[in-house]
Amino acid sequence: MANAEIGVIGGSGFYSFLDDVTEIQVDTPYGPPSDSLFLGDLAGRRVAFLPRHGRGHHLPPHRINYRANLWALRSVGVRQVLGPCAVGGLRPEYGPGTLLVPDQLVDRTKSRPGTYFDGLPLPDGSVPNVVHVSLADPYCSTGRSAALKAARGREWEPVDGGTLVVIEGPRFSTRAESLWHQAQGWSVVGMTGHPEAALARELELCYTSLTLVTDLDAGAETGEGVSHEEVLRVFAANVDRMRGVLFDAVAALPATEERDCLCVNALGGLNPGFELP
Repeated sequence: MANAEIGVIGGSGFYSFLDDVTEIQVDTPYGPPSDSLFLGDLAGRRVAFLPRHGRGHHLPPHRINYRANLWALRSVGVRQVLGPCAVGGLRPEYGPGTLLVPDQLVDRTKSRPGTYFDGLPLPDGSVPNVVHVSLADPYCSTGRSAALKAARGREWEPVDGGTLVVIEGPRFSTRAESLWHQAQGWSVVGMTGHPEAALARELELCYTSLTLVTDLDAGAETGEGVSHEEVLRVFAANVDRMRGVLFDAVAALPATEERDCLCVNALGGLNPGFELP
């Protein structure tokens, strides 16, 4: 299988800027990932890109096979993952066009398999052990530093830290829900940041989220609330800047063998009960 060292999970089209792209299909014990992996070179690094929602954006957030996606990336050699996503701002100062690199996560999803350690036998007969992985700090500190530096290098001053609350979707929040999220002191709200971060940690992958604010959430504004059209419009207006930041962050990440963050030994030497890909 072709190898890559860095993975990017994001919107369709980013892979078109990789050099010498190879499309490969990957099978996993958890079923197929959202799409093929697109492997290519970028800034001297070997990168695997995965369209989170599939080509054509046909997968809603609650139907994405997150376990297969992270497993597939690790199986081709990826050890560091960047996960850009569109979010709603929960504070007036976090308006459309804000780039926030979160350092905390709140899970408000309902139906998504969020662990590899569910005790259910895998197709090869192995059974995951009971393993409790720490997620006190859900994002890689090294990856966050690379993302922040990349944004500043593009003259796009990012918000350093904040809490991403992830809702089930695909609907947007009610005003009451949005105001509740605000009252908790959370920063932005999205639909895809969980369980990506948790699953990456269970596979001892470094995971960094980059959130692009496309709207002020329903409770943070007056008027009719969030619209799908507004989200798409603001994302399209900022996609080139986001792409540039991602590319620079890829270049700034350490070599796989030089990782020294807590993500590297997240399992603490415990036996997961299955062989890591």
